[in-house]
Amino acid sequence: MHFSSKQLWMSTKDYIIIVFAIVLYGFGFSAFILPENVVIGGVTGLGTLAYFLTGKVYMIGATQYGINLLLLAFAWKIVGKQFVIKTIFGATVIALVMVVVPPLFPEPVVKGQPFMSVCFGAIIVGIALGLVFTHNGSTGGTDIIAAMAAKKTTVSVGRTMLYVDFCIISSSYLISHDITTVLYGFVVLLIASYMVDMIINTNRQAVQFTIVSQKWERIATAVNHHARRGVTVIDGMGWYTKHPIKVLLIACRKLEAVTIFRIVKSIDPGAFITQTNVNGVYGQGFDQLKVKKDARLEEELDKEAYEMAAEEMGHS
Repeated sequence: MHFSSKQLWMSTKDYIIIVFAIVLYGFGFSAFILPENVVIGGVTGLGTLAYFLTGKVYMIGATQYGINLLLLAFAWKIVGKQFVIKTIFGATVIALVMVVVPPLFPEPVVKGQPFMSVCFGAIIVGIALGLVFTHNGSTGGTDIIAAMAAKKTTVSVGRTMLYVDFCIISSSYLISHDITTVLYGFVVLLIASYMVDMIINTNRQAVQFTIVSQKWERIATAVNHHARRGVTVIDGMGWYTKHPIKVLLIACRKLEAVTIFRIVKSIDPGAFITQTNVNGVYGQGFDQLKVKKDARLEEELDKEAYEMAAEEMGHS
């Protein structure tokens, strides 16, 4: 299989950022969360429980890796070979990080401020996981459980991960008998989840432009060539002038909005522009629809299409 230099660079860049994000994750957890004896969700939480039971810090990484390999063995036939291979890389890196980094921080970086430490650690952990996910990576653990659940049940991935993390954090009370650290664990879960969503959604946020300009042809061509985005041209009428106009409809990532503004300003500073945020854009160049097909609805639509075709043939 032949890979272009651009594809090779993109793939290499993804792996570099994934490794960086996992190291960042290890720092946030080891420097701010673990020294406060707080158990978080996922296999990192299970590894922390193993550490508290044995007193050996390397058990965090070792437990993580062992559980991930066991889960991947079960997941192989359910979620597919590609998911397993991708997850092995992330699971291996995070296991190594969690063996090396925690011993470097025997005490909290911020002493005497457990709540602030936990909050700051959760922010770092959430940002790190968000970077991993946006670059097509996986750290294993509850990702594997959620992927298997999504294949075999109707329970959503997010809900599955929430259930598993809730059980792991709650079980820490059986070891620590300290409700405060358990509550801190839930604080980490909430903040980290919010940060993950923010990182992922920031990458996927989209906007829609409506542009009215006498120089609509130049603007549309420039958007095609320089912003690499499609443009839909709609016929309209200015009701005040009663003159026909052309309306440009453009959808793009939020990060690309500045480019659209610069193009319009360079060509027609007096153009009429509206910009709106959209919850999702799907199709070529954007996200793919990830909803399950409804077999009954699909059957009804096929039946309607057949009846319409038969009716058209009857008229002809």
